[in-house]
Amino acid sequence: METRKFIYFASDFHLGAGSFTQSLQREKKIVRWLDQEVKPNASELYLLGDLFECWFEYNKVIPKGFTRLFGRLADLVDSGIPVTIFTGNHDLWMFGYLEEELGISLQKSVLTKEWGGKTFLLGHGDGLGPGDYGYKRMKKVFTHPLAQWAYSRIHPNLGLALAQYFSSLSRKHNLEPSHFMGLEKEWLVQYCEEKLKTENFDYFIFGHRHLPIHLTLSNGKSRYVNLGDWMQYFSYSLWDGTEIQYHFFENNQGQLYENL
Repeated sequence: METRKFIYFASDFHLGAGSFTQSLQREKKIVRWLDQEVKPNASELYLLGDLFECWFEYNKVIPKGFTRLFGRLADLVDSGIPVTIFTGNHDLWMFGYLEEELGISLQKSVLTKEWGGKTFLLGHGDGLGPGDYGYKRMKKVFTHPLAQWAYSRIHPNLGLALAQYFSSLSRKHNLEPSHFMGLEKEWLVQYCEEKLKTENFDYFIFGHRHLPIHLTLSNGKSRYVNLGDWMQYFSYSLWDGTEIQYHFFENNQGQLYENL
């Protein structure tokens, strides 16, 4: 049997955003990617946050839908491919359902890995870097156990509807610039540069920014990779044991922001 070689990375599916039809079409496309690209070739899969437009787990209730995705992720785990999911700013409130039901690993902060003698720092990317102090304060509230307990007292019909409303409101009022702003203004680039002052990493891989980016940082060797999204770009990366590759799934017009 041929040994699986590739480690896959993707983020920002935002399932549940837009109309029901739009979200379902996006989910089916993600499932095709998992079937055609990931399952035959992956040794591991990392999904770096914002899989859902909003997510809140009650003790006995989860948001309705996404059964195709859940089935495929469970199938990957059952077939021996480890799956790690990071929480993002739109799906902070994951409390164990995906771990218990699907067998995935849940990651709520940045994660350091080493493959092929190279060091990687993985994360969703929200709240990192300079500025955005309002969101950083809000995230502390959202992740506080008392706030989560209080929200769980709201009936699911109302609680999930409120979560969906505020998630869509946040998207409308806090859009990141849809173009690459340059090395000096991209806040995740600045985070990477600050991190390199005290630690060595060969690759930084993040989501959240919604742009396909692959850059060499100022030390001339470390790389910053942003995974883009599956609302516009349908982009992902993989580690082939030697280098990071960047791809677009069923999208021949995908544009990668890079400096070679």
